[in-house]
Amino acid sequence: MSAPQHRRSRVLVCDPIADDGLEILAPHFDVDVRTGLSEDELAGIIGDYEAVVVRSATRITARLIDRAERLRVIARAGAGLDTIDVSAAVARGIEVINAPDANTLAVAELTLGLMIALARNITRGDAALKEGRWIKKELMGTGLSGKTLGIIGFGRIGQAVASRARAFGMRIITNQHRPTPELYLEAGVEPVDLYDLLAESDFVTLHVPARPDTEKLIGAEELAAMKPTAYLINTSRGAVIDEEALLAALDDGTIAGAALDVFVEEPASDNPLARHPKVIATPHIGASTADAQAEAARKVADDLVKLLSGQATRAILPVRFVELDRVVPHEATDPRRAEKLASRLEEEQVIRNPTIVAAIADRYVVLDGATRTDALRRLGSKHAVVQDVSVEDGLSLETWHHVVRRLPQEEFLALVSGLDGIRLEEVDDGTIQERMIEYGGICSARTVDGRGFVVYASEGANRFEAVARLAEAYIDAAVVSRTLERDINRLTAWYPDMTVLVEYPEFTVEQVLLAARSGTLLPAGVTRFVVPGRVLHLDVPLEMVLADRPLEEKNRWLHDHLTEKERSGKIRFYREPVYILDE
Repeated sequence: MSAPQHRRSRVLVCDPIADDGLEILAPHFDVDVRTGLSEDELAGIIGDYEAVVVRSATRITARLIDRAERLRVIARAGAGLDTIDVSAAVARGIEVINAPDANTLAVAELTLGLMIALARNITRGDAALKEGRWIKKELMGTGLSGKTLGIIGFGRIGQAVASRARAFGMRIITNQHRPTPELYLEAGVEPVDLYDLLAESDFVTLHVPARPDTEKLIGAEELAAMKPTAYLINTSRGAVIDEEALLAALDDGTIAGAALDVFVEEPASDNPLARHPKVIATPHIGASTADAQAEAARKVADDLVKLLSGQATRAILPVRFVELDRVVPHEATDPRRAEKLASRLEEEQVIRNPTIVAAIADRYVVLDGATRTDALRRLGSKHAVVQDVSVEDGLSLETWHHVVRRLPQEEFLALVSGLDGIRLEEVDDGTIQERMIEYGGICSARTVDGRGFVVYASEGANRFEAVARLAEAYIDAAVVSRTLERDINRLTAWYPDMTVLVEYPEFTVEQVLLAARSGTLLPAGVTRFVVPGRVLHLDVPLEMVLADRPLEEKNRWLHDHLTEKERSGKIRFYREPVYILDE
């Protein structure tokens, strides 16, 4: 009797995706393409599949997830996850993946196209000519050069819009939930308050996710703050605009017009905004380019193959082996520490804890453990064992400030003033934060005797290189302690030898990850990621890490390693915060 055949994993594709993705999946899985299913129809079959692939039409609800007995992965061939009940999936141990970068250029290009169409009355002119009317005198437009573009939300798409708008000679201002001057200045934009943005902008474009705190972000009050000659563009999510308020603002001339690619309820065929003469309306086509769809399909298909074919470790803990050349740091590292750690790893012959990373596009940004990855490179390793976390896991970020100790403040000031690419300006202690934001300081310094300084990068200097040079200089010259505290009196009680407090701007997780993806490094010791469910004492033999074996084989070994620990009761979950005393 012949041996039974191993059952191939089954993948259900619920919405149309590009053929590129299907071609990647076909050699590995049994793929069924069944589009247009109702929730009841999907509920009847979802239990037979290990993975489902969706785009915008199909919603994966908690009810469906409850029926999905075999399901291991939900993949969205697009950016957002608002059509998937992520919490329900995570509770069941189901991976949720998407392609957040695939649509960036397509949406940014549509935004610019809509802005040009608004400025030059392109759609009105086209429609009139098709009706046999020549209305040239009615179509006096406005130029873009010298105009102000306000970008609300400065993630991937907002930054892509900004880089393209600069080519038109526009002034660009932006509003983000937690502004970081470094990143804004690197992008050549000015961070401002929301209402200042609305009042100053000739064009306002929205690039924020649909969340409770962004619902009806633009309402009657916000529209009233805009210029009567200004235009509003929305290619993000319909819910971020109060549609009734926008309709009223268009009717009474509060703003000049709008361009909308998204609506609260879609299809929006009967929406009065879509038919309004002052509105350019498109049917949610932001991601509808062949390039974007092909890239999204390829990205999620590649991830599915990895997860279902060789990454079974994620069924127990979110740790796995990855290619080391895809692992990139978010902060500067000290080569001396890496060399010292490499020697210690050779002595101990074990990797005790995985490097903490977040997947961004095709790379893994190191959140904690950059020195460890540098040490592995020195040892000639092709792979690293990592714990992969995401913002959805509850990942958060704290920005450390530096307590400078045992270095007289005048020596500190002389040291900083003597650095290339850095300028120091003394200001009133009470205005430091305001001047930091307004004039783009890279950090501030306050002395124990009450003097305040803002540190700037010199004109033409790279801001991140400047701040890294600054941190390296005073760390080498002083004893430095990290702190979240900003009260000088309290700090001097804790650190009697303190002379200066160096304060860095607050960063967000998204900003740091985006900066790292572009190759921009923060100074060492400024950020601390708070990682729920951090894995400790994984204890992978260095021999396995350095072994010249295929990645899939190493991940199978890791799965067996974790399975054995689980069976023997050696995987324990601790909820308490801990104090760790360095060796």
